[in-house]
Amino acid sequence: MTVVPSKSPRPETDGAVTVPPARSATKAGEGSDPGPASGSGSSFLARAALVTASLSIAGSLLGLVRDQSLARLFGAGSDTDAFLVAWTVPEFAATLLIEDGLAIALIPAFSVALARRARGAPGDPVRALVGATLPRLCLALTVVAALVAGTAPYLVRALAPGLPDPRLAADCTRITATCVLVFGLAGYCSAALRAHRCFLAPAAIYVVYNTGIIAAMFLFGGDWGVRSAAVGVAAGGCLMVAVQVPSLWRRLASRTSPPTGAGADAEERPMQLALVAAVLLFALCRQSQVLAERFLASGLPSGAISHLNYAQKVAQIPMTLSLMVCTVTFPVVARALADGDTERARSRVERDLALAACVVLLGGCAVIACAPQIIELLFERGAFHASDTAATADVMRVYALGLLSQTLVGALVRSYFSAGRASWYPLGAMTAGIAVTSLIGAATVRSWGVAGIAAANALGITVTAALLLAGLRTGRRDSPHSVSVRVRQVLAELGRLVCAAVAATAAGAFAASRPPSPAVGLAAGLLTVTLVFVPLAWALGAQGSASALRSLRAVTRRLPHGFR
Repeated sequence: MTVVPSKSPRPETDGAVTVPPARSATKAGEGSDPGPASGSGSSFLARAALVTASLSIAGSLLGLVRDQSLARLFGAGSDTDAFLVAWTVPEFAATLLIEDGLAIALIPAFSVALARRARGAPGDPVRALVGATLPRLCLALTVVAALVAGTAPYLVRALAPGLPDPRLAADCTRITATCVLVFGLAGYCSAALRAHRCFLAPAAIYVVYNTGIIAAMFLFGGDWGVRSAAVGVAAGGCLMVAVQVPSLWRRLASRTSPPTGAGADAEERPMQLALVAAVLLFALCRQSQVLAERFLASGLPSGAISHLNYAQKVAQIPMTLSLMVCTVTFPVVARALADGDTERARSRVERDLALAACVVLLGGCAVIACAPQIIELLFERGAFHASDTAATADVMRVYALGLLSQTLVGALVRSYFSAGRASWYPLGAMTAGIAVTSLIGAATVRSWGVAGIAAANALGITVTAALLLAGLRTGRRDSPHSVSVRVRQVLAELGRLVCAAVAATAAGAFAASRPPSPAVGLAAGLLTVTLVFVPLAWALGAQGSASALRSLRAVTRRLPHGFR
C-alpha cells in the first residue's frame, strides 16, 4: 500500500511528541500519525495492518475455539439455539457500537479534532470532544441495557417465536444485556485510539473477549449449563474495555501539539445527531439480517439456528481479515477529507477495495472448496455429530457466496461517512438488501431449509453492495466533503479477481475431495487454491494481488525498525 508523498517531508506529531518522518512509529501498530504526506506513511500502514491482522487472526482463532467449546459442551440442540438467540444482543451491540456504528461516526469527528489540535486550536479539541460525547453516550447505553434486560421474554418471543425453550433464552438475554453498555465503551475507546493511529489495543479486544467466554464455559458450564456462555459474554465485554483504557488515557493526558501549518484548516464541527442516527440505523438495518435468518430458522427442526451460526462464524473469517485493511486506513481517509484532499481519499478507497476483495476471495475459495473438511476438523466431537457436520458444511458453502459483497459493503459504507457528515443513502441501500433477503428467505425456507436462508442472505447483501458502489459514482468530485470512485475500473478489477476465484475453487474442491483423511484433504485443498488463485490473479492483471505484495515488501523492509 502506498501513500502519496509530499514534496517536502516534515515532522509529524502525536500529542506533544515530535517524530521525524523516517521513524514515525516507535511500536508497530501504535505510535504517531505518519501523516498523509509522510514518506514513511506506506510502511506505517503496512506495519499497522500487520499488527491488526495478526491480532485479528488470533481473535478469530479464539472465536473458533469458543465455537468448538460451545459445540463440544452443548452440541447443536435446543439449549444452544436458546443461547444463540440471546447472543443476538451482543452481535447487534458489536455491529452498532464497535464495528460499523460508533467507529464510522466517531473516527471522522476525532480526525477533525486531531487536525485542529495539530494546528494549534485553542484548548484541546480532542478532550473537548470526549467531554461532550462520552457522558451522554454512557447514559443512553445504560438506559438501553436496562430496557433490554427488562423486556427479555418479549424480545425472545419476537426474535424466535418457534423456540422450544424461551425461558432459557430470556435468562441468557438478561445476562448479555450488559454488553450494550460495555460494548459501547469498548467501541468508543477503539474509535478514539484508531483516530490517533493506535491499532494495537483495539485489535486485541476480540482476543480478550473470546478468552472470557471460553474460560466461563469451562469453569461454570457444568453447574450453569449454557448460561455460562452468557456470563462469559458479559465478562469478555468488560475485558474489551479494560485492555484499551490505559492506551486511551495516555493519549488524552498528552498536551496539545504545536501547529504544523499544513493543509486546509479543519472546521470545528460538533457531533451531528443526524450523522449518528444515519450510521446507527444503517448498522442496525445491516444486522437485522441476523434477525430475519433466526426468525425463519426458528420454525425449522432443532439445530437449524446452530448450523447457520457455526457456518457463518467460520465463513466470516476471510471477511473479517479483509476488512482489517479498511479498519487501518479509514482514519487516513477521514483525515484526508478533513484536510480537503479528496484525490488522496479516492485513491486510498480504490486501493482498499482491490486489496480487500483479493483477500476475501482467496479465503472464500478455501471455505467453499474445503467446507466439509473444515467443519469436521473444527467441530465434529463431543455432542456435535457427523450429521451436524454435513448440514453445517452445506450451509457454509452457500453463505460464502456472499462474502465478497459483505466485504464490499463494509468497505464502501465508510466512504459515505468519512467526512463526518450524515448520508441516508446507505440506509436506503441496506433496506433494499434486507427486503430481498426477507422475501427470498421466506420463499425458499420451506423447500431448501437453512440453505435457502443462506442463499437469501447472499443475494440480499449483493444488492446492497451494488447500490452502494453505484451511489459513489454520483459523488461530487469537486466537493471537499465526499469520496467518489471510478466504478468501471473497480468493477473490472473485481471481475478479474472473481474469474481467478472460480478456477481456484473448482481446483481446490477436487484436490480436497481426493484424500480420505480430512486433515490431508484440507491441506491439499488450501495449497491448490493458493497455487491457482495467486498466479492467475497476477496473470489477469488484478491490482489487488500486486497491492498485497507491495504491502508485504513494505512490512519486511520496515518491520525491524517498528519494533526497536
